[in-house]
Amino acid sequence: MSIVLILGSGPNVVTCRNWPRAPFDRIVAINNAWAVRPDWDDLIYPDDFPTDRQPDQIEPDQRIIRAADYVPLQNSFGGFVYAGGTMAFTASYWALAALKPRVIALFGCDMVYAGSSKTHFYGKGAADPLRADISLRHLEAKSARLMALAARQGCAMVNLSRDESRLVFPRAQPDTLADVQPIAPDAGIVATALAREDALNYYVPSGKYWKEEDRFDPAAIDALDRLWFRSVPHP
Repeated sequence: MSIVLILGSGPNVVTCRNWPRAPFDRIVAINNAWAVRPDWDDLIYPDDFPTDRQPDQIEPDQRIIRAADYVPLQNSFGGFVYAGGTMAFTASYWALAALKPRVIALFGCDMVYAGSSKTHFYGKGAADPLRADISLRHLEAKSARLMALAARQGCAMVNLSRDESRLVFPRAQPDTLADVQPIAPDAGIVATALAREDALNYYVPSGKYWKEEDRFDPAAIDALDRLWFRSVPHP
């Protein structure tokens, strides 16, 4: 697997409808993004995703990715508290583990909602990063962590959006993805951050971290996030 495109529900995602399938080897849609273009390969959504927003039918070569599929794989990268509890991060970690690509390109995953009357391509939606959540305190740090861990596997994380974004990934365009290379993280900071995660042991095998929130120290997570934010170069 070489290049994976992950589609979120940001307003700008509709501009990819006319993009040629090349250079993407696989297209992963998050939640409602399956409606953006019909040639998606994998659709990932949580178990509480409304039935009336799911596709009526799927092609034989398409598949649905549910919690039973993605929770173990995100756990293999430290779990949801450290990695971030948004479907954009979950889809990325799932793709990193399951597809082992050289490049993961995100589009429609900018997670910027303030002052916007249209938060999603289908209108006004409920945005994960706007809820009070122990895993969503520093989205930029969560994206830096993802980029650092992906780089250790030889995978580059990029953002195809040109809009304001909470992601710290380098910007790219579809026609430049063949030449994209991972940005080397600071190995010392990564080692320190991973050791601190092990010491905190904020690991929840079920993925339902919100049920154990009382045992998590926000200050400790904030300190950890500051480490991860410094682990990779970013704008």
